[in-house]
Amino acid sequence: MSALRLPPGEPKWETLVDVLEHRGRCQADDTAFTFLENGNAEAARVTFGELAGRARRVGAELRRRGAAGERVLLVYPSGLDFIAAFFGCLYAGATAVPGPAGMSRSRSRLEAIVQDAGAALVLTTRALVNTVRRRLEAAPALPVVGTDDALCGPDGGWTPPRIDGGSLALLQYTSGSTGVAKGVMVTHGNILHNQVLIKERFEHTPRSVMVSWLPMFHDMGLIGMILQPMYVGFPCVLMSPESFLQEPRRWLSAVTRYRGTTSGAPNFAYDTCVDRIPAAERAGLDLSSWRVAYNGSEPIRPSTLERFVEAFAPCGFRRETFYPCYGLAEATLLVTGGRPCDPPVVRTVPEASAPERAGPPAGEGTRALVGCGTSGADQELLIVDPASRRVVAEGRVGEVWLAGPSVARGYWQRAEETQDTFGARLSTGGGPFLRTGDLGVLLGGELFVTGRIKEVMIVRGRNHYPQDIERTAEESHPALRPHGGAAFLLEGGGRERLAVAHEVQRPYGEDPPTREIARRVREAVSRDHGLQVAVLVLLKAGGIPRTSSGKIQRRLCQARYLGGTLGVIGEDRYGLPSVPAFSMQEENP
Repeated sequence: MSALRLPPGEPKWETLVDVLEHRGRCQADDTAFTFLENGNAEAARVTFGELAGRARRVGAELRRRGAAGERVLLVYPSGLDFIAAFFGCLYAGATAVPGPAGMSRSRSRLEAIVQDAGAALVLTTRALVNTVRRRLEAAPALPVVGTDDALCGPDGGWTPPRIDGGSLALLQYTSGSTGVAKGVMVTHGNILHNQVLIKERFEHTPRSVMVSWLPMFHDMGLIGMILQPMYVGFPCVLMSPESFLQEPRRWLSAVTRYRGTTSGAPNFAYDTCVDRIPAAERAGLDLSSWRVAYNGSEPIRPSTLERFVEAFAPCGFRRETFYPCYGLAEATLLVTGGRPCDPPVVRTVPEASAPERAGPPAGEGTRALVGCGTSGADQELLIVDPASRRVVAEGRVGEVWLAGPSVARGYWQRAEETQDTFGARLSTGGGPFLRTGDLGVLLGGELFVTGRIKEVMIVRGRNHYPQDIERTAEESHPALRPHGGAAFLLEGGGRERLAVAHEVQRPYGEDPPTREIARRVREAVSRDHGLQVAVLVLLKAGGIPRTSSGKIQRRLCQARYLGGTLGVIGEDRYGLPSVPAFSMQEENP
């Protein structure tokens, strides 16, 4: 791990236990977290002092159960119990393994995490113990413990664990948008460095106020929205993801009510607010306190920024409040960002540039991309040709490589994949670097992310990003849901054909106008990308498979279509037989 260089005056904490112990002593009576039931009423509050006490009690209980040095799975609904349990793991010297909380989710992902992590114990609420046991029926001997009792008792003579900055704090399981989820080994030192980076880039102070509905078990919700307020020492207001999805206005109402200064989400959330908060319901919203509205985790659309500003400028929202940024679990969280109060940078780049391409070839279009800022001074971010492993010139597309103190230790129990991803070296021998798997370009020092290497589709020798095609399809007909499409290739008869699966808006019901939608989609995709859509598949709302953080799983969508399990409600083929003679396309290197 690279050396951690702290700015002047920054506390020299070594672990997250040090951080909470400091807050518990120096800000014991200050509110740390407030949880809103259903996104409205305050259901619970906890001060820094109370949270430190709860963490000690959970930590003492875990030690009594022999969990020190082990992995502990956390399965909680959104709420303050998760936060106490997370810090309790750290106070015990254990490694926290946040798991998906939704009781309606498939058991397979949770069971896969248990097996991969080798968890020694599962923590949840007492009310959910039996439910969690049923979900983990493949591991019947694994203890499942409700932490409610531990939160009420004495700390049992807790003493600080023997850990340091190199000790594992958590296994952050990746979302699996392009493959099987893997446990990223994140140390206390990784997290503390990333907290310094977030604090500097977002310009947080003790007067900041965070508002979040993001999943707590996901890196953006945990590292960015829970640990950052703890690190800096300011309050955070939380609600569940379901509260936002059911009624998006609750998010903006919480920013209004608590005078939130920092809040953020993936791009789709801002479009959701525009689409589902009518003008009449915007009355009473005051977003003038909002200083950092970060946008990350998925492609950032310039049109989304403009639509949101137009819709909520009368509520005091400013364009310069938008804060596009870039990060990933393998780098703890944040990698690049700009300066608050600077408007987003939008530049035009080749529509689907291959590595080392300086500009669009004849006949290829361009697209507008939003800049994601620059990296920190103690990080090294390069754009590299993944084939030659040479750094490309500014303005050329390549893979984003990163080195620095936030880069995690590797993947749990996956030595070969860790070497491939975290041990990359340049043709000159320089390194090691983290290969992010993302394609990007530096323009004026600003990072513009263009897509994922594994998702680039090569058709007749040209590269195409699926999100470009999905956006074109989505805008071609009002029946198609925003952010509800997946483009992928099908192989058959010695050639590759483009398929687009897309969710339809609920008002169109069970019988959408498939032929008319297909005609409009084909015209738009042919006009904008020079491609023929061979197969259009229509699905009900929610039919596109997604990761726990909402990212579209295109390969899984492809597999379900080929396996006949996608839940198709409408299908249109262009000059193809009724039964597909397709096979799974080989993954691009």
